[in-house]
Amino acid sequence: MKLETFEIPYTGETVLCGVHESGLPICILRKEGYRSAYATVAVRYGSVDNAFSVDGRLRTVPAGIAHYLEHKLFESEDGDAFLQYAQTGANANAYTSFQQTAYLFSCTENFERSLEILLHLVQDPYFTEENVEKERGIIGQEIRMCADDPDRLAMFNALEMLYAAHPVRIDIAGTQASIAEITPQLLYDCYSAFYNLRNMVLTVCGDVDEKTVTAVADRMLKTAPPLAIERRLPQEPTTVSAHRRVAHMEVAAPVFHIGFKEPVTGNGVHTGQELMAAQVLLELLCGHASPLYADLMAKGLINETFGSGYFEGAGFGAFLFSGESRDADAVAAALVAEIERMRRDGIDGERFEEEKRALFGQLITGLNSVESCADWMAEDCFCGRKPFALIDSAAKLDVQSVYTVLHKKLCTENMAVSLVLPKGE
Repeated sequence: MKLETFEIPYTGETVLCGVHESGLPICILRKEGYRSAYATVAVRYGSVDNAFSVDGRLRTVPAGIAHYLEHKLFESEDGDAFLQYAQTGANANAYTSFQQTAYLFSCTENFERSLEILLHLVQDPYFTEENVEKERGIIGQEIRMCADDPDRLAMFNALEMLYAAHPVRIDIAGTQASIAEITPQLLYDCYSAFYNLRNMVLTVCGDVDEKTVTAVADRMLKTAPPLAIERRLPQEPTTVSAHRRVAHMEVAAPVFHIGFKEPVTGNGVHTGQELMAAQVLLELLCGHASPLYADLMAKGLINETFGSGYFEGAGFGAFLFSGESRDADAVAAALVAEIERMRRDGIDGERFEEEKRALFGQLITGLNSVESCADWMAEDCFCGRKPFALIDSAAKLDVQSVYTVLHKKLCTENMAVSLVLPKGE
């Protein structure tokens, strides 16, 4: 296996990347002297991938099936993978997001054996009527618990208003009705379509040398067939489907999510420059050092729960703001007013440089975490970026890029306000 060396910008550290003979991309960042090692196998398959074509045949599957598959893959004819990890002392986990599924472990010893377990479990599905039915009850309980989370309810109500067609509007775990449709055969079909090593990546970070990783890969990996999948996303309107929704729950304080939908064009892939510009814009707009944040706090309109983020992926993008407030409409009005002021008066150059330096520092600090590094490398692989290229994007960011995002992506006319109020209000 041939490994190419990539230098992490401004650090002197290097990443080794290559494609194994089986078809699996592998990225290794060695951190000499680190006690903990971390490995993840990420699959470019998430909750939004409910419609796809394989060899020209269109398939539509129930919402939540990617998450269901993640749960079931730890069980095999050889037993529960968690029990095997317990014998090595590794801490294992997995998660499903909108766009990927990841299986991971961290350890301070027995790395080689733990990596064998990881590579085995992602290649050895085992679904029966009995174990699939058993999992249905477990995931159903998880869905009920999530339904009791006011912040999650507010977020998905906001996404439903922002997106009329894109499956990002649907909870990652699906619904009680959708998971009732999942069968062993559907799980095998989705596994066969997406769990192709050419649609996955192995990332490793810690005091682990590449010879150890490639030796395990040589022993464990089976050659993957050509990748024949085509994702099908629905045509999404440029406007929002509604501007306001109110729900009621047993909450001590009202919860809000305010979203601004961006007009996504083409394949919806965001460049590193756009991602960094969006992050700096959010800090300029309402970060802890911003005048707006200070004003909202002084007026008692927000508290320490307030936060913001740029929510983006294939075919979707939105600026989201959330927290607790007795007057979320006033918070929304203040956000719109500040956006309009920034468009009118421009961006303060000194503040831009401060936030740019702060973002750069956060990215560099993130390199100290083996978990963050491994996840970062997987994301870069799926997005077609060189490892840690966002560091260079942040360092070279100019104020004009932030202006472009402010004027073209932060669309105040596409605002949706989602509220969860205490019962009786």
